[in-house]
Amino acid sequence: MKEGKNIMENSKTAENNLVSLSGIISEECVFSHEVYGEGFYIFKMEVKRLSDNEDILPITVSDRLLDVTSLKKGMNVCVKGQLRSYNHYSSKKNKLILTTFAREIIMEPDPGQNPNEIFLNGFVCKAPVYRTTPFGREISDLLIAVNRNYGKSDYIPCIAWGRNAKFAGSLDVGSNVELWGRIQSRVYQKRIDEEMTEERTAYEVSLSKIELVHKPEDEE
Repeated sequence: MKEGKNIMENSKTAENNLVSLSGIISEECVFSHEVYGEGFYIFKMEVKRLSDNEDILPITVSDRLLDVTSLKKGMNVCVKGQLRSYNHYSSKKNKLILTTFAREIIMEPDPGQNPNEIFLNGFVCKAPVYRTTPFGREISDLLIAVNRNYGKSDYIPCIAWGRNAKFAGSLDVGSNVELWGRIQSRVYQKRIDEEMTEERTAYEVSLSKIELVHKPEDEE
């Protein structure tokens, strides 16, 4: 991925879920799970924003892709892959977990490339929520279903701003859309009861561009 912008602009003909992240490993690999003898590990990477803030993003990697012990804290890497979702079931409730599934990891990436970009082609699977913040900023929340192999889908929460928010807020459930943006982490306080709150982190795609491919079939 030499020039991230070109890759993402041309991704319409490639795949429906493309991620490119460049940053510093902030937490080394820990074992997650095993499937048919293939081990999967999770590490976290710090990806800088233009504002000099950073997003701390989880990465899932297979031990068949590379020696996971070679991924050390402080290393500068580029991860190419897909944004995946899965349901985590607990005694309390079902929780949607997001992680970038690594297909390639490059050591010492090109410093000139976009450090955080994603392209998705999917379907609006829940009515968008359009709102205005107390500061007058327009926002729309979207949940996008992105198909992958074997009849599975990933459910990706996205957030649109300004003019994109108005457009996104008008989309019907079932609309096929193409989306460009970046993955962001957001720390928030979850109220447990009247006296206790718990700090949690949400992951979502902050959209910079959105295009309607086609409307739901029953509207065409």
